[in-house]
Amino acid sequence: MRAPARELFRDAAFPASDSSLFSSFSTPLARFREDITWRRPQEICAVPRLLPEKPQEGQVKQGLLGDCWFLCACAALQKSRHLLHQVIPPGQPSWFDQTYRGAFTCRVWQFGCWVEVTIDDRLPCLAGRLCFSRCQREDVFWLPLLEKVYAKVYGSYEHLWAGQVADALVDLTGGLAERWNLKDLASSSGQRGEPGSSEPRTCRQLLGLKERCPISCSVFSPRAGARELGEFHAFIVSDLRELRDQAGQSVLLLRIQNPWGRRCWQGPWREGGEGWSRLDPVDSSELLSQLQEGEFWVEEEEFLREFDEVTIGYPVTEAGHLQSLYSEKLLSHTQELPGAWVRGLSAGGCRNNSGFPSNPKFWLRVSEPSEVYIAVLQRPRTRTVDWAGRARAPEGDHRTAWSPASIPGRDYPAVGLHLWKAPADGGGPAAPSLLLQKPVLSCVPHCYTQEVSRLCRLSAGAYRVVPSTYLPDTEGAFTVTIATRIDRRSVHSQEVLGQLLQEASFMAVMRT
Repeated sequence: MRAPARELFRDAAFPASDSSLFSSFSTPLARFREDITWRRPQEICAVPRLLPEKPQEGQVKQGLLGDCWFLCACAALQKSRHLLHQVIPPGQPSWFDQTYRGAFTCRVWQFGCWVEVTIDDRLPCLAGRLCFSRCQREDVFWLPLLEKVYAKVYGSYEHLWAGQVADALVDLTGGLAERWNLKDLASSSGQRGEPGSSEPRTCRQLLGLKERCPISCSVFSPRAGARELGEFHAFIVSDLRELRDQAGQSVLLLRIQNPWGRRCWQGPWREGGEGWSRLDPVDSSELLSQLQEGEFWVEEEEFLREFDEVTIGYPVTEAGHLQSLYSEKLLSHTQELPGAWVRGLSAGGCRNNSGFPSNPKFWLRVSEPSEVYIAVLQRPRTRTVDWAGRARAPEGDHRTAWSPASIPGRDYPAVGLHLWKAPADGGGPAAPSLLLQKPVLSCVPHCYTQEVSRLCRLSAGAYRVVPSTYLPDTEGAFTVTIATRIDRRSVHSQEVLGQLLQEASFMAVMRT
């Protein structure tokens, strides 16, 4: 007698329907509405696997969805097994295990804690094949399943259309990310890495980061003649190599991966291009043999000319500690303080507005020269929906359930961050003239993004950190994060104009 068929999990909170695919039908995805079907991995191929046997088999490829920013961040998990296991817990039943029930679970870092999200494994398909992200080997499913988890976090697949690589890196690593404007690098000899540093940012600095950090690059608006790179498109920086050409001159080459999965570059370092004649044939052959599908090499000068931005994820150790991009020191202690911009009270807008001093203020006391990371992370604006139980908390007090059930909005207000050093003569926290002086550093222009941040080397003294929105009376909630390798009570906050300065509670928090 045949055993009864197992009933497979169906996620009522994120069903296999249009409500999970679309939010506004405003993207090109809407044209496929009638053609998309949902299939489980074992209905797509004969022998599905979660993870690849070889790294290249798990290489990310973009489908119909405009989520290259998310896929570039997913490449970070391929560089770090402990991050992969943090996001995709090992030991989940495979499709041919007796305990398989059609469910898949992963963890996403959301506003200071890991959130565990469970979905069913039904995936959107066209003509029987995956229509969104997929791996190089289409029988490997970690990427489309993780993409579905992220779509659930955002509310729908269509909500993933366009975004910032830095935001996805934070969500998938629990760490921080830094963005470099390549046009600043191209127009000067390099920009300062942080206050107090004598070393400028350069492409060659990426050589020392490539083994420790996920690196991506983006094109915003391609120049005439380089349209093959796409518009508002993100790429993965797979490798950097510095060699000597046959004349003895240094050549810096970057290997770029296009998530579209095709080699779109027509520059001198394309396959068969004239650039390779500058190198020793052995070097040329070696570098060309490394190319995977969708990859191409570019020289530093081309890179600075054709691309607009680089995004670098901070290394995160197995113990959950951040590592500085510059000194490689562990920023092993973090302190997080909540804040809010409240209309008529603490939403003073940017420095151009007379109400700027009313913005929330945070005091940082540095007792010795220190490397300090300061970040302002906005809480997503949300629209409440009725889908209780969208996420549940795993074991451990460092993770949490998602409550109330809500969908992150994409309309972050433009925000900035300023830092002033208080005078040593006792100007004190209440001195209003301090905010009229030039700040030590600023994250400006204000950015429509989830997070603005700076890594800086600060001398001993007292500092005032002031996050602001660009427009006055713009409400929102945020968290100020201070990361340093020194564990001591050092940050205070003043949330209401005129209120006595209150010391915030402090605990050194390990990012685990």
